[in-house]
Amino acid sequence: MLLLIARMVRACLFVAVGLASLPATAALDAALVHELAFGESDAKIKAIGTLAANAAPETAALFQALLDGNLQIAGQDQVLLVNGDTAIDVATGKAVKPLPHDRDDVVVNNRIRKQIDTAMATLRLSAADRAVRLGAVKQLQTGATEEMLPAIDRALEKETDAEIKELLSLTRASVQLTSKDKAARIAAIHAFSESNNPSTKTLLLGVLEKSGDAYAEPDAEVRAEAEKALRAVDSKLATGDMIGRVFSGVSLGSILLLAALGLAITYGLMGVINMAHGELIMVGAYATYIVQNQFRKYAPGAFDAYLLCAVPVAFAASALVGMALERSVIRFLYGRPLETLLATWGISLFLIQTVRTIFGAQNVQVENPSWMSGGIEAVTGIVLPWNRIVIIGFAGLVLLAMWLLLTRTRLGLFVRAVTQNRAMASCNGVPTRRVDTLAFGLGSGIAGLAGCALSQIGNVGPDLGQSYIVDSFMVVVLGGVGQLAGTVYAALGLGIVNKFLEAWSGAVLAKIAVLVFIIVFIQKRPQGLFALRGRTAEA
Repeated sequence: MLLLIARMVRACLFVAVGLASLPATAALDAALVHELAFGESDAKIKAIGTLAANAAPETAALFQALLDGNLQIAGQDQVLLVNGDTAIDVATGKAVKPLPHDRDDVVVNNRIRKQIDTAMATLRLSAADRAVRLGAVKQLQTGATEEMLPAIDRALEKETDAEIKELLSLTRASVQLTSKDKAARIAAIHAFSESNNPSTKTLLLGVLEKSGDAYAEPDAEVRAEAEKALRAVDSKLATGDMIGRVFSGVSLGSILLLAALGLAITYGLMGVINMAHGELIMVGAYATYIVQNQFRKYAPGAFDAYLLCAVPVAFAASALVGMALERSVIRFLYGRPLETLLATWGISLFLIQTVRTIFGAQNVQVENPSWMSGGIEAVTGIVLPWNRIVIIGFAGLVLLAMWLLLTRTRLGLFVRAVTQNRAMASCNGVPTRRVDTLAFGLGSGIAGLAGCALSQIGNVGPDLGQSYIVDSFMVVVLGGVGQLAGTVYAALGLGIVNKFLEAWSGAVLAKIAVLVFIIVFIQKRPQGLFALRGRTAEA
């Protein structure tokens, strides 16, 4: 009994909803509905496009019923919206009782289903939610028909979002490109010429395709416009590609700069070939990982601020390790470069194994704060990630702080004096041993900052520093030992050249080419890009 009552209530609700959504033929054209139900596939697809263009409120319900199998036909012209034992005549909006015995399902193949999905995307163009509209436009890009142009035009007039508006314009142009009207095809090509979207190039190339002696586009004037538009699009894409490569080069250069700045101080000041410099970068990265975990455990609400705390912690951790290294080992090996190289190499292996023992051999992940997620789309298809942008800015700030420290502080004055002439500086009362320790700690701390930055663009592992030690030495040698400006020019130059060479010859050949260039350059100019100036008694 309860089941029967539930069925009656459901039937009443279905009839009420049907009557509300399908009131006679005022909103839905009866002829179009008839074509949708009784026509062949081509006629049905055309009817779907026209119904979607009219954008009546009842259209979405009709399409959904067709997809769900609830749209049926009876006799020669009756179209029914069926639900269980009840039905509504779509043309009149009236309930049909009893149900006709000669009912049959409306034939819907995959082609029609795809067209219905596209048509429903057209109806979603007026949604309030931006994400819904954006998804609808992306779906329309591959299936819009000429019948849908009125709906697309209406959406274009109302749309205020720049990205969605551009995609709508391209969708409209792609439909017009298949029009029989020559003027419409030329207008579509002109619209494509203003775009920097890579997909427009594919569409324009389709116009210029040739099969045997026949062109895909028979009109010579249209082909000429397409060639002109293709050149304009190629120019825009080349500009976008150039922007992307330059940004990638600057990003790589900023990382090399952070990795090499500390080495420029220690190598320039003391002439120490510190093979453990990469492991000092690793220490800074693991310090960032520890700070992240502490914030996640004890202050999850302030997680986005963990990086602000990780920066000084990474600097301090690497600086302390570096100062301990200088005090315990390097101090006793000054003037003995081979022994220093071997000793620091052994220390690097010790640090790697210590980290493996504490944290394990597997890489660990450091998560970006939310304000470093995402990116800026400079041009279509070229996204500049926020984490890379922040690292570039961070490298600039570290460079500025280094310059101020070296040129505006007492420690900086001592460091420059010892770098130029250690013996004379000592005679003038400069505590060279203390300066050595502090300078080594400063250089090591900057390596820790490099590790903190690297943790934001990749996983952190025990071998992290090994990837940057050779590049860091190349930057220092190319820029000029002890020269801050030379380090900057060398890092950015190597980063940009490396990215352009990678696009031309691949990553491995690019590395080889850069190394060969540096070897040849140093043979011709041993002092690097910038030589030391002043009274220098020793090399």
